[in-house]
Parts: sequence; structure tokens; C-alpha cells
Amino acid sequence: MLSVVVFLPLLAAGVLIALPRLTPRAVQTTWVAAAGVELVLVGVLWSGYTGGRGSGEGAPGFAGPLAYETDLEWIPSIGSGYHIGVDGLSLPLIAMTAVLFLACAVYSLRARQERPRGYAALFLALQTVSTGLFAALDLLLFFVFFDLSIALMYFVIAGWGHGDPARSALRFFLYTFVGSLALLVGFIGLYLAADPHTFDMVELAGQTPLDGRAVAGGAVLLAIGVGLAVKTPLAPFHTWLPPAHTDAPAAGSAILAGVLLKMGAYGFARIALPILPDAWRAWAPGIAALGAASVLYGALVALAQHDFKRMVAYTSVNHMGYVVLGLGAAGTAAAGTAPQAAQLAVSGAAVQLVSHGLLTGALFLLAGVLHARGGVYDMGAYSGLAGAAPRFAAVLAVAAFGSLGLPGLSGFIAEFQVFTGGLGLAPIPTAFALPGILITAALLLRAMQRLLLGRRRLPPGTAFGDLRPAESAAIVPLLVLSVLIGVLPRTLLDVVAPAAAAVAELVLR
Repeated sequence: MLSVVVFLPLLAAGVLIALPRLTPRAVQTTWVAAAGVELVLVGVLWSGYTGGRGSGEGAPGFAGPLAYETDLEWIPSIGSGYHIGVDGLSLPLIAMTAVLFLACAVYSLRARQERPRGYAALFLALQTVSTGLFAALDLLLFFVFFDLSIALMYFVIAGWGHGDPARSALRFFLYTFVGSLALLVGFIGLYLAADPHTFDMVELAGQTPLDGRAVAGGAVLLAIGVGLAVKTPLAPFHTWLPPAHTDAPAAGSAILAGVLLKMGAYGFARIALPILPDAWRAWAPGIAALGAASVLYGALVALAQHDFKRMVAYTSVNHMGYVVLGLGAAGTAAAGTAPQAAQLAVSGAAVQLVSHGLLTGALFLLAGVLHARGGVYDMGAYSGLAGAAPRFAAVLAVAAFGSLGLPGLSGFIAEFQVFTGGLGLAPIPTAFALPGILITAALLLRAMQRLLLGRRRLPPGTAFGDLRPAESAAIVPLLVLSVLIGVLPRTLLDVVAPAAAAVAELVLR
């Protein structure tokens, strides 16, 4: 069943490529239908998930019991297999991926798209790659999906971006590809240290092959950490992000921020913590400090932006900093003690991945609406949009309030857990990050004031119509899910919390 979920979008992409005579409307309809079926199948996975009970035997020594597990030989000579499965960390991200890709497919119905067949096929292939990475339980399989996501997003930016897309796409590719090479070096280090040699994450988490080897463990963690930090991205590894977002199409930015950035942060929780617990604990204070620095730096730089899309891009640096702060703080807990604070920090980091995907995906799609109407992202070119486009104003307000952590929305649930757990474990970096909340609130409120209030002002020769049905149908469900998580957090926490507890237990053993 899980393999069908992983490869169904790729099959749909192959159908689009094989049928060149399809009309643009037929291409868009096929894309939406495939993404819709994918979401239904993920819903079936979710409804049948019981934390591993009744849906798989589980895997002792890993981050909780595994469900829908498949383990087949792939490259037996090097101990690498087609090993996939889900737990409370990966299943929410797979569900979020399905939701965001369907939202982007629906959003693309709003207007005629250049070369729609290639555009839809790329997004469908990217959905397979993203879902496969979150399901992967083999390091080499994880790396293949990780690298393919870079290549596919390069073509999305270069082929359908605006501004200077070729330059931005090349910068994105080079930065993240160099990071992936560092990641591969780290994976090879784990493979060589294991006895017997293997790339299987479950076996490696059971062995923890570099425990007690401080220098080797630190070097492997550094290689893996650099590769994941570039993709997350953390300051100072983030410089590829703003131009890539600014020049990417709206749907590309939504997927880049909502899904691809999660691959790096997810890799820390899935690979670094369970497999390198000694090294993670040794470097946890520095990792937490790096997360706090990203929180504050991302907020401050976002505050200085006049370009709405660049501002949202820098808030991604800020919000991904919360994730790394929580994971780093979890590693500072004393081994053998009750890990409640560590569990809370890891749970907050996991919820932040889902919350950021929904809210920032919505903000980037709204940035696309802004550009489609006025041709620019400059906030100084607009004002008074609340009167001209009340639905746009309402949706933007909900997305912004969710992003700044207002209670009743998913961002609050995530940040509250990170800071509650972090203050008990790593008080100095957590306290250093606290002003980031205030700065984020200030920059988002200022953006809403500039865009929505005052006398109406638009770029010359343009009119600003309200949200179209396809735009509303794409963006509003993302915000509804954010409200659902904020008001009824158990819908997500019942899945995430057991896996977070298992991760905390592994890193503190």
C-alpha cells in the first residue's frame, strides 16, 4: 500500500508524458485527479495507522514501531535495500506533502500555464520523490530521493520562474548539491563503521556504530549536519534560499518551502539523533545555539525586506530555526533521566514541520496572487487591498497570524512545545530565541498594514481582483487544517507524541 502511495504520482507523470496530444485542460485535470487520489490513499494510511499496532510488526531500537513496512533487496552487495515504512514522524509529513501538492495542482487551474504537460509532470515526479524520502528507511534510498528533489526543483525554477530564474536555479542547485555530497560522505562513514556494513536505518539505530568514538562520530555528524543544514536551511547556509524563492513560480515556492525544506530538518530527527546519539549529545548545546541564531537572524532580516516574497522566504529560516532549537535542546537532557522535556521539544519540532508547511505554503500561494495581479512583490506598490479584495485580505490575515504563533492556530502549538521543552533543557539559547517571536509578529503585522490598510494604491495600469475560485480552493483548506491543529491539537499530537518520545529515548539512552 505504501509503495502505491509513493509511486502513483510518478505513474501519472508518465501518463502525461506518454500522451502528448492531451489538451492543457486535460493535463490540469489529470494532475488534480492524481493528486486527489494520492490524498485519499494517504487518508487511508492515516486511518489505518495505530502507531504500528495492527499495521506492522514494528522495529525495536528505532523511533517507535513502524507501520506499512516493506523491506526488499535492492543492492545486496553493499547492504542497501528498498526499505520503507512510516511512523509518527514520517506519516504527518507524508500527509502534509499530499495536501500541499493537491493545493498546488488546484492553484494551477487559475490560469493558462506555459508548457503545462512538462510542468505537471515535474510536480508529480517531485511528489513521488518527496513522499519516498519521508518513507525511506535506508540511507542510500534516502539519498537518492534527496538528490532527485534537487534536480527536479532546479527544472521547475529554471523553466517556469520569473526574474532571473536561470541564475537562481543554478545557485540553488550548486549549493544544495554540494550539501548533498557532504551528506553522502556522512552516510558512507556510517556504513563503514557498522558491523556488518549496512545502509539500513533501523539496523544502524540499533547498532549506533560510532558510540564511544568521539572524533569519528563528530566528523560523521558534521558531514551529515552540513548536508542537512543547507537543505533546511540554517544560517549561514541559507543564502541560496531568497533568490530561489523570489524567482520560482508560486507553486514551486510553496513546495520548496512547504516540503523540500522539511527534508533537511526531518533528516536530523530521522538519522542524526537515533543513529549518532553520543555525537548529538556532545554537540547538542552548539546545535541548539545554531537553531536560536537562525530564529533571530531570519526574523531580523525578514523585518528589513520590502519584497513580500523575500520576506516570507526569510521567515522560513526563522521557523526552521525553531525545529533545530527543539532537537538540539532535546540532546542536552541528562542521559537516563525522565525525558519529558526532551519529548516535548522533539514533539514541538515535529509539529512545527507540519505547521510551517501549511502556513508558508499558503503565504507563497498568496504571494503568487499578488504577483499575478500587480506584476511585482514590492509591498510599497500596494495598499488598501482589504477594500478591493476582502477575501484575499481575510486569508492573508489568517496565514500571517498563524505564522506569528497566534493561539488557536498550529504555529502556537508548535512554538509553545519547543519553548517549554527548550527552556527547561537549554535555557540560554532558548531565551536568546524568544525575541524572534516578537520580531516575527512585528514584521507580519507591518506587512498586513502596508498591503491591506490605508488608501488604495496599485502598480500603474493594474487592477486587483479578489481571490478566484481555484485560488480559494487551493489556499483555504491549508488554513483550515492549521486551525484544526490549533484548536484540536490531539488530531496531530496523538500520532506525533509517541514517535517524539521514542526519538528522545534513543538520543538519551
